[in-house]
Amino acid sequence: MSQQNQTSFRKVAECLYRNESSGAYYAFVKRNGRQIRRSLKTKDRKLAERRLKEFRGDADKLVSGGRNRMSFTQLGEIWKPVACSNLKKSSADRIGRCLRTLNTFFGERIVSSITMRDCEEWEVSRGKGIAASTFNKDAQVLKACLQYAVDRGMLLDNPSNVIKHRRITDKRIVIPTKEQFDKLCDTILSLDPRAREAFPLVKLLATSGMRLTEAINITWGEIDFDKDYFVVSGGEVGTKNRQVRTVPLFPAMKKFIESYYDTENTESDEYLFKFKSARKALDTACRIAKLPRFTHHCLRHYFVSNAIEKGIDFKTIANWIGHKDGGLLVAKTYGHLRDVHSHQMAKLMTE
Repeated sequence: MSQQNQTSFRKVAECLYRNESSGAYYAFVKRNGRQIRRSLKTKDRKLAERRLKEFRGDADKLVSGGRNRMSFTQLGEIWKPVACSNLKKSSADRIGRCLRTLNTFFGERIVSSITMRDCEEWEVSRGKGIAASTFNKDAQVLKACLQYAVDRGMLLDNPSNVIKHRRITDKRIVIPTKEQFDKLCDTILSLDPRAREAFPLVKLLATSGMRLTEAINITWGEIDFDKDYFVVSGGEVGTKNRQVRTVPLFPAMKKFIESYYDTENTESDEYLFKFKSARKALDTACRIAKLPRFTHHCLRHYFVSNAIEKGIDFKTIANWIGHKDGGLLVAKTYGHLRDVHSHQMAKLMTE
């Protein structure tokens, strides 16, 4: 032990030390060439001895040999297939992106040598200038990956537990007005032929309330024009909550589809769209028309706001758009719209 540690700690038994200033007991053990110190969180000598025995048993479980020299990159390659075995492709892809980012900092470091200080340094460097949600996703993957190492005896404790979750502030919802939406559609239709192909997707998102991944995976066989309903399955990707839902075929949605497509000459397994995104067309149209930057998800907001203005209750809207909370999230997210609409309607009560 260093001279500084000798002045702070007094050895009272093998591997057992007492902090002279606080009176608390600490364990000092050496495994795989590393000295490991842990607070036993007690000032009672007998309890400290029992906890020391448990701690030494845990320390003895640390593996030696090849796995003890495993790099963080190698650990990630082993952990990812296990972590992603039951996840949707989009979630697995996100974990892969997080691991690639983490590898730029931890990549070649030996897992057994990663310390809390290393994790704190990563927290400081990674946390600069990025959204709290992005940071939290990376931190979540780091913690899960290193916990995998703990569970398999490569680490005694998870050093990344020192990283604190960052608070996420609610994002401002951007909802097109009816005038803005009409202007957006007109502008898209004025673009070159390739960009104009995005128009039906934009229109469908706004009249159905579907998420992008749900809309681009819908087939003609999932739309029943006679019984007025459509099925949202998400195709091979699936819906966000993995549940298939049946939704009424809204009049505006039905009118658009029947006017834009030749619905009599379609195959049931044929997708409505052969492309996966309208982002470029949306960005271009918003720039030309000097509109706010509307995204695919803004069109979902547009659908919900229209439903609220029609007086439809939150629970029904939630069922339509695939929320399983009975309308709580819709109420939290869009409640102010109902209040505004209510006040506007109240002005009509002049007698």
